[in-house]
Amino acid sequence: MRYAFIREQQVQHAVRTLCRMMRVHPSGYYVWLATPQSRRRREDEALLGHIKHSWLESGGVYGYRKVHTDLRELGIGCGKHRVYRLMRTEGLRSQSGYRRRPSPRGGRPSVVAPNRLQQQFNVSEPNRIWVTDITYIRTYEGWLYLAVVLDLFSRQVIGWSMQSRIDRELVLDALLMAVWRRQPKHEVIVHSDQGSQYGSHDWQAFLKAHGLVASMSRRGNCHDNAVAESFFQLLKRERIRRRIYPGRDAARQDVFEYIEMFYNPVRRHGHTDRLSPVEFERRHTNRLECV
Repeated sequence: MRYAFIREQQVQHAVRTLCRMMRVHPSGYYVWLATPQSRRRREDEALLGHIKHSWLESGGVYGYRKVHTDLRELGIGCGKHRVYRLMRTEGLRSQSGYRRRPSPRGGRPSVVAPNRLQQQFNVSEPNRIWVTDITYIRTYEGWLYLAVVLDLFSRQVIGWSMQSRIDRELVLDALLMAVWRRQPKHEVIVHSDQGSQYGSHDWQAFLKAHGLVASMSRRGNCHDNAVAESFFQLLKRERIRRRIYPGRDAARQDVFEYIEMFYNPVRRHGHTDRLSPVEFERRHTNRLECV
């Protein structure tokens, strides 16, 4: 009892000292302490959790505008100025000063391969144009890099590869899976960005050996490879941002399930008449057999 009394006296002394420093009356401090948080404050705290998640997912480079776009895609309604205020309070800032201003001509053409696609994303049959790209996935074990190959006709992921390093083997394994699955009988255009992996001698030799033709986006122009970028946005919005991966193996398993068990056979697309990529190609094949 004596110890509890002494402890209470010490707490009261500390409170009085704090109130003198803050120039407030102790009774006012106790009233503030007993007052519950306002609804606005509770909403700000919940919103801040989503903001931090989006900012961390971007690698700490997103500003309030892009974070606000992420929140809108998640169905979270808030103003961009509110996002700006909360990010400024928490010291979350965008990464700036490294990106060049976009060229008025849309970027320089590639010196390795011309842009044969020219943003013509509508294809009349499978195995005419494939697109490929690389993205990264955050885990507590480190980055996991994902390369995919999509058929523009149905938007189906026909090849993929995941590794802890971003090198030529990553993209070659994805393309090898696509060739093994599809067994194209005619020339196929393979469109990519100007990453060093796609400009390597091994990549070019693989294309030539399998009757594939290289096509490359203009430098710094993400619109030239919009279909691959769109797939990565879907993957991150619908799966990756809803998970926390303790290691690369857990991320590999989850991405595999998304691609092979949901995206290809199940997920409906507006481009494919609200059918899944697999079903869209199956119906196309059936129509050809009936002719």
